[in-house]
Amino acid sequence: MFTGLIETKGSILALKNTEGMLTVTITVDKKPFDVKYGDSVAINGCCLTVTDIDQQNLSFEVSKESIELTNLGQLDIGMVVNMERALRLGDRLGGHMVSGHVETMGTLESIEKNSDGWLVGVTVPRDAAKYIIPKGSICLDGVSLTVNTLSDFETNSLIELMLIPTTVSETTFGNLKTGWKLNIETDMTAKFIERLQSFSVKQSD
Repeated sequence: MFTGLIETKGSILALKNTEGMLTVTITVDKKPFDVKYGDSVAINGCCLTVTDIDQQNLSFEVSKESIELTNLGQLDIGMVVNMERALRLGDRLGGHMVSGHVETMGTLESIEKNSDGWLVGVTVPRDAAKYIIPKGSICLDGVSLTVNTLSDFETNSLIELMLIPTTVSETTFGNLKTGWKLNIETDMTAKFIERLQSFSVKQSD
């Protein structure tokens, strides 16, 4: 489990694709970044396992499904990613409960600076948007954010969020351009409720 509070950023050092399995090696900005072999780390919100450690260089293996469902397949050498270590029992929960299981991607439509911070617009597929509510939590590229507004359209929905300067400086949002595909994890509570309701309907039938 994670919180969506980014601990550090990392730069892509190497990418190696072997029979559909992508090995990603990342140089961690924060020193020290205390992890060991087998630990879980969220990379742009996607939970991955540390498979090799060389000082501050960490390697992860990304499956074919993760490549298809997340923006990890779009990474290139030198690109920057958000990183968060898995929670330990007793850690303070500052963001919201995040599993690290990315379910879809959205598109960064706009990012504009104003007097309050940065206003961000993201389009989300309708099948994921049903789990999003105004003022609810959402995880975008591993960052826990609050949805300001939500507008539904025929094929997708548009969410708007406000980023404070700290979020922009401490995450990849300071580097992102419009058109970037963002990893999305919606609130898991809504999905649990939907699942329970579907069973209740079947039993009543």
